[in-house]
Amino acid sequence: MLITILWVAVAAALAVATFLLGRSASRRQHAHDDLAARTEAERLIEEAKTRSDLLIKEAELKAKDLTVQARAEAEQELRERRRELNAIEAKLEGREETLEKRLEAFERREADLSRRDQALRNREKALTDKEAEHQALIDEARRQLEEVAGLTREEAKRALMDEMLSQARHDASRQIRVIEEEAREEADRRAKRIISIAIERLAGEFVAERTVSVLALPSDEMKGRIIGREGRNIRAIEAATGVDIIIDDTPEAVVISCHNPIRREIARVALERLISDGRIHPGRIEEVVRRAETEVEESIKEAGQRALIEVGVHGVHPELTKLLGMLKYRYSYAQNVLMHSIEAAFICGAMAAELGLNEKQARRAALLHDIGKALTHEVEGSHALIGGELARKYGESAKIVNAIAAHHEEVKAETILAPLVDAADALSGARPGARREVLESYVKRLEDLEAIAKSFKGVDKCFAVQAGREMRLIVEPSQVSDEDATMLARDVARKIETDMTYPGQIRVTVIRETRATELAR
Repeated sequence: MLITILWVAVAAALAVATFLLGRSASRRQHAHDDLAARTEAERLIEEAKTRSDLLIKEAELKAKDLTVQARAEAEQELRERRRELNAIEAKLEGREETLEKRLEAFERREADLSRRDQALRNREKALTDKEAEHQALIDEARRQLEEVAGLTREEAKRALMDEMLSQARHDASRQIRVIEEEAREEADRRAKRIISIAIERLAGEFVAERTVSVLALPSDEMKGRIIGREGRNIRAIEAATGVDIIIDDTPEAVVISCHNPIRREIARVALERLISDGRIHPGRIEEVVRRAETEVEESIKEAGQRALIEVGVHGVHPELTKLLGMLKYRYSYAQNVLMHSIEAAFICGAMAAELGLNEKQARRAALLHDIGKALTHEVEGSHALIGGELARKYGESAKIVNAIAAHHEEVKAETILAPLVDAADALSGARPGARREVLESYVKRLEDLEAIAKSFKGVDKCFAVQAGREMRLIVEPSQVSDEDATMLARDVARKIETDMTYPGQIRVTVIRETRATELAR
């Protein structure tokens, strides 16, 4: 930059000098004073030199200033660059240290992996050697076992499979027992629902027969007298007896409807008295109904006492005697409950005598086993439990109470008397003709049950007991194991469910026993 300024100044001076020389030359041409011109030219040249020197000096000073300034700026920029370079260098050094550390860690890890790899290879080799050694030992042991047992490998495998199959069947039997226990609770709930539906569908056959009484009239004119003026007589009869009097188009007959058989009997007796007397009005009706109640009550007591005498039971509380007589008017599936109780008492006494037990006690328990049915219209609950509470209330022994309460297995049997009463109850109720079952169908059902049981392998004998409500199978111990007995009972039950139609449920019992007999001489 300084050199450029100097060159500009020199050029300006030369230009001025050239101009002046040209001018003086022109003047010489016009004959002016050459000397003056030269002097002027020299003066101008000197002035130009002086000015050029000044310009050069000024240019040199400016150049120096610019040089100093440029140097300062360059030094400042250099210092900034150095700072940046130092920062970059420090950063690079940090990264380098980090990379060195990572490299060292990678090297250590690689060395560790190499050691592990070597250890694994050594271990794999050792395991391979041991496996080969073990296989050799197994082969040798197998050879020795085959020699000792006298069995080939295939024969031993079949024997092992048979043993495993037997164990699996055993485990399956135990699991079935657990499942059956769990299912029994669910089955009990469903069975109650199914039974209620069955009762709903089948009860209609017996309702009309066992909840109404038909009373014959001497003439249809008597219907009007029973009804009375504006129906006051029939309303008085119904209010006094608690029954419904149905008078329809049936000739010479009225129907007495009530679920309580005692009330129905009182109404029947009262109506018979009113019809035979001929005087039918509200005052007379109340008097006759009271007499009928007394008469029926006496009849109930007489029926109870007669049953006690017939069975040979004594010392029964009067209230129990009365309740027993009430069973005269109670029916269960068309079977009179009092007659059923007497019959069960004789059966139970006979079984007790065969077993060497107290025959009178057995008869007493069987005679009273359905005593709770006399109050099932007034008290909620199972008739067996109700009967047990009544027996306890009126002083019967603990054995009698338990036998009554447990005869439907609603409570646990505490003595041998309870299952005897249960068996007598079943025998009386399930005999042919007792509860509306045709003899031919009854016998056919028992034959079908026994045929199904005999169709299974291992069954030696089978018996249908309790009127076909239980199947007892006696099996060969050599063919059926204890575990197989459970499976057999289950299979027979499933077969009966599939092939037969029957009321209620059938219990299948498999009996397996081993006997050893020897003669002492």
